[in-house]
Amino acid sequence: MARAKAPRPMPPRSATRRLLGYCGLSCAAAAYVGIDYLRHLSPTWHERLQPVLWAALALAAAGRAPFYRHWDAELRAALPFLGAIVFMLSAFLCEMISVRFVSAVMGLQWHGSAAPLPDTGQWLLLALNEKLPGSVVDLLRAHVITLHHYLMLFMMLGFSVLFDCIKAPGLGIATRYMVTMAIGRLLRTATFITTILPSARPWCAAGRYQIPGHPHPWAQKYYVPYASDSHAIRGVIDNDMAYADVQSYPGEHRPDWGRMSFLVDILRPTPGEGPQWYHLLKKASGGCNDLMYSGHMLVSVLTAMAWTEAYGGWISVAIWLLVLHSAQREIRERHHYTVDCVVAIYVGILLWRMTRFIWSARDASRARRLAKLEEVQGRLIHAAKDSDIDEIRDLLKEVELAGHEKKGFSQRAILAFAAATIMFTLTCVVLALTLTSDG
Repeated sequence: MARAKAPRPMPPRSATRRLLGYCGLSCAAAAYVGIDYLRHLSPTWHERLQPVLWAALALAAAGRAPFYRHWDAELRAALPFLGAIVFMLSAFLCEMISVRFVSAVMGLQWHGSAAPLPDTGQWLLLALNEKLPGSVVDLLRAHVITLHHYLMLFMMLGFSVLFDCIKAPGLGIATRYMVTMAIGRLLRTATFITTILPSARPWCAAGRYQIPGHPHPWAQKYYVPYASDSHAIRGVIDNDMAYADVQSYPGEHRPDWGRMSFLVDILRPTPGEGPQWYHLLKKASGGCNDLMYSGHMLVSVLTAMAWTEAYGGWISVAIWLLVLHSAQREIRERHHYTVDCVVAIYVGILLWRMTRFIWSARDASRARRLAKLEEVQGRLIHAAKDSDIDEIRDLLKEVELAGHEKKGFSQRAILAFAAATIMFTLTCVVLALTLTSDG
């Protein structure tokens, strides 16, 4: 009699769900970028498919949230997360004030007359346009991905913690992302504010700002007399003192901003730009000088690093290819010089590695179990020699429990936090899309 064939073992349920989550996240990321690019190819299909994709992602996250097992870990990560938000917003404020300063300090006439710096990266891309097939050049010119895409890709990565695609807590990787972003922005600010570089787009300032045409009084005294006269430059080097006479320029507009009046000398307001200092910052945008290094590239590199460490796979390779595509397009369209993109790439990589202490994809519970096992190793050996099965079982249970995080919150607090977190993160998604829709 033929023996019945043994049934094929089924994979564990958690492993199956994790595998589906991995496939779903990769496909969702690819679908998001692809569908959004349809706005250039077929606006009609873009209008049809984008709401469907957003609804599917929102329903998937909302449906999975009640079954998420790590809300207690998310609650413990909430305070560092809020602190990271404050830190990042403070860094952005500092950067916006500095962008306005470097854009206004030399005056509008300087922006129109200063020649762009020679950039061999731009020369290389122009040469490749002559050598490569037209279809390849069109692909390189295409606006496949922009700033808000990278922000949304990171938010999708963060939400994937609900499906066990990345290590919990999701707020942990978000905290690391924002802290790294803030440090990168502060380093960028310290870099571009120390040396004023001309824009690769000389017409930018005239179309974006209402800054005075003449230079700032500081530039009038310390830069203009020594800008082009080689004898004056030699004299200021020898004397180590500003000695030349200052030309006559129009006076500066000085509105009354109360306690914030100290910003008048930094922001250089004009009468038509609004009554308060923050009205000027709304128009700062990306500035009209060359800002070393590229902020857009910093965002893209941090997103790629987060995906590479937390998720990996082919989609991470695809994101890095998109980062390179974004870099050459920043250079091609002369938003930045090549050096800005190169520096942003290696600074982003180094900063992400530097902040590993905030969140890491490595399993910390395994390290705790190994430490506990080393602690009870002697007792375990004695119990084995004495054939004390109960003692061995108790010691192994201690080792297993050492890998578990302690739960110190009530179920009601965890549920309230879960609801608040979902609403807050969805609001952040909407704000990110709205505030970065113009690039």
